[in-house]
Amino acid sequence: MTVADYVAFAVFVIAWVTYSWLTAGSGARFFPRLSLNRAMAERRKHWIYNSLRRDLKMIDTQILAGLQNGTAFFASTSIFAIGGCFALLGATEQVEAVFRDLAFVAYAGRTAFELKVVGLTFLFGYAFFKFGWSYRLFNYCTILFGALPMMHDTNADRAAAEAAADQVVRMNAIAASHFNSGLRALFLSVGYLGWFVGPYMFMGMTIFIIVVLTRRQYFSEARLAIMEANKH
Repeated sequence: MTVADYVAFAVFVIAWVTYSWLTAGSGARFFPRLSLNRAMAERRKHWIYNSLRRDLKMIDTQILAGLQNGTAFFASTSIFAIGGCFALLGATEQVEAVFRDLAFVAYAGRTAFELKVVGLTFLFGYAFFKFGWSYRLFNYCTILFGALPMMHDTNADRAAAEAAADQVVRMNAIAASHFNSGLRALFLSVGYLGWFVGPYMFMGMTIFIIVVLTRRQYFSEARLAIMEANKH
C-alpha cells in the first residue's frame, strides 16, 4: 500500500460522505437546488393522501409490492456479490498470476489485494444491510397503509385520517432513504473496482461516479419531469 492508495481511499470516503450529506442528509438544506430524491419524497405524500379519497386500494398495494420486490432483488444481488468476494479471496493465487502479467495494473502484492477484496466485501455487506432494513420498513409501511380509514371514516374525522396518512408517508420515505443508501453503495462499488487497477484509476472512477450521480439528482430529465409536474 502506497501513499497514493491511502489518498485514493480517503477521496473515496470523503466523496461518499459528502454526496450523501448533500443529497439525503442534513446538508441538503444548504444546497440551493432541490434533488430528485427530495422531490420524489413530496410526490410520495401526494400519493398517500390521494389514496384517502378512494376505498379501492388495489393499485396502491401493487405499488407497495413493487417497491418491496425491487428491494428484495438488490438485497439478493448484494448477497451474491459478497459470495463472489469470498470466492475471489480463495482464488488469490490465480488472480495474482493474472495481475502480474497485466502491464497497466499497479499490482501491490498479495496482502494489498486481499485487503482491497475485504474492503469490497464490507461495501457489499453495508449495501445488503441497507436493502434488508429497507425491505422490512416497506413491509411495515404496507401494514400502516392497510390501517388507513375508508372514505366515510376519513370524511367523519379528516384530522385523524391525515395523521394516519402521515405515518405511512414517513415510513415510506425512511424505507426509500435506506434503499437509496444501499443503491448508492452499489454504484460506488463500481468506482472501488478501479483500485484493483491502481490508486489513480480508483480516484478517477470515484469522481466519475459522483459526477454521474450528481447529474442525475440535480440536472437530469427525470428531475425536470418531476419539477414540471409539481408546478401544476
